[in-house]
Amino acid sequence: MKRLAPLFDVASVVLFVAIGRSAHDHGDAWRGLVSTSWPFLVGLVAGWLACASLRWDLSRTASGGLVTVVTVAVGMVLRVLFGQGTAVAFVVVTLAFLGLFLVGWRLGVRRATRR
Repeated sequence: MKRLAPLFDVASVVLFVAIGRSAHDHGDAWRGLVSTSWPFLVGLVAGWLACASLRWDLSRTASGGLVTVVTVAVGMVLRVLFGQGTAVAFVVVTLAFLGLFLVGWRLGVRRATRR
């Protein structure tokens, strides 16, 4: 599972962006998906680096929490720096969705492997 952690994390971020773009009728064009997701993908890498600096296994549940916070924080800063929106409601939804998915898949794996 350790090797699949980055894949599940990237899938979570891309799913978040795709759902958001679809819900707001921004379409699913490749260019729009990339322009919306790149700040969060950069944040995701920063979260992985934070976990690596602490020597945390990326598949740990605690890693999911740290990755979530770093991903959202870095993603929002980059969105501000590059002229994209960061309304409070968007920050809250981003934190909730990514928290649910980035921690959630780890919890699911943990429960499945304990049985």
